[in-house]
Amino acid sequence: MTEIPTIKLHPEWLEVLADEFEQDYMRELKAFLLKRKQEGAVIYPPGAEIFNALDSTPLSEVKVVILGQDPYHGPGQAHGLCFSVREGVPAPPSLVNIFRELESDLGLAVPRHGHLQRWAEQGVLLLNAVLTVERGQAGAHQGKGWEHFTDAVVAAVNQRCEHVVFLLWGAQAQRKGAAIDTTRHLVLKAPHPSPLSAHRGFFGCAHFSTANRWLQNHAISPVNWALP
Repeated sequence: MTEIPTIKLHPEWLEVLADEFEQDYMRELKAFLLKRKQEGAVIYPPGAEIFNALDSTPLSEVKVVILGQDPYHGPGQAHGLCFSVREGVPAPPSLVNIFRELESDLGLAVPRHGHLQRWAEQGVLLLNAVLTVERGQAGAHQGKGWEHFTDAVVAAVNQRCEHVVFLLWGAQAQRKGAAIDTTRHLVLKAPHPSPLSAHRGFFGCAHFSTANRWLQNHAISPVNWALP
């Protein structure tokens, strides 16, 4: 059996999402991934890391959600956390712009790496709308079923958590977060941090400081956005 169908995520998520793995769309998605693998497609991230966001941030600990689009499609980049790359991998342009806004907003020095695991371990759910991609082909697995699954993830946070901050950057993330209960959660919207759109309002959005103020106002520990 190929590595593709590997399910590795925190037990809290596995309990909440168990029914999703039995749905027809998920069986079709697994079959599609297996077929593409057998046809020689290089799929990112590796199978064991597909659900890394859900393995790194338990549902009960979610305090911030950042919604990405699909994984990076270059070799060695994607590892299951949106916008993140492992240490030693150059930060892609969108992540560079995120760090630029962090520096402007909170005065944090630009880190020497783009590995966002520290955020995930503090309750920042780094979720892509689509959890796999093919080498060199952005968006290759859009419309194959992942969107249904990640909708269920967002719905679980919306329904089961309190006082979460959703950072919705770009039109796709904003559509995905359209049903969030804004009487209980804070929804912050800005253009996507990509070089094509960051200058249209991502820079200067101050989402990181705003998120921390919201958390503190609800007696929730703020996120230390600095990376080690």
